[in-house]
Amino acid sequence: MPSPIYTLFRNAILAEQQVVCTYEGRHRELCPHILGLNKRGEEVVLAWQFAGPSSGKLPQWRCLRLADVRNANPRNGPWHAGGSHRTEQTCVNSIDLDINIHVRKLR
Repeated sequence: MPSPIYTLFRNAILAEQQVVCTYEGRHRELCPHILGLNKRGEEVVLAWQFAGPSSGKLPQWRCLRLADVRNANPRNGPWHAGGSHRTEQTCVNSIDLDINIHVRKLR
């Protein structure tokens, strides 16, 4: 059974909503793209961080362990996505939901 935070991110992907949250003590503004489990069976999301404090230059892809996400809330706003992918993502091993495959291709 998915955690409540997993369900929040899943619903945000389906509605193409941004998510604001705290992760590793920093405020994050994200657009979640791929949701599922990592190799250890932990719930994770691959998201495009477009605003908020960061250890690197923004925007950029982020892999978040959902167990470490705090104060998450969906919000309406423009959808942000990264440019072309040069490498295959390794964040989500077992994909439950991918906005580019499961959501946008159905529209």
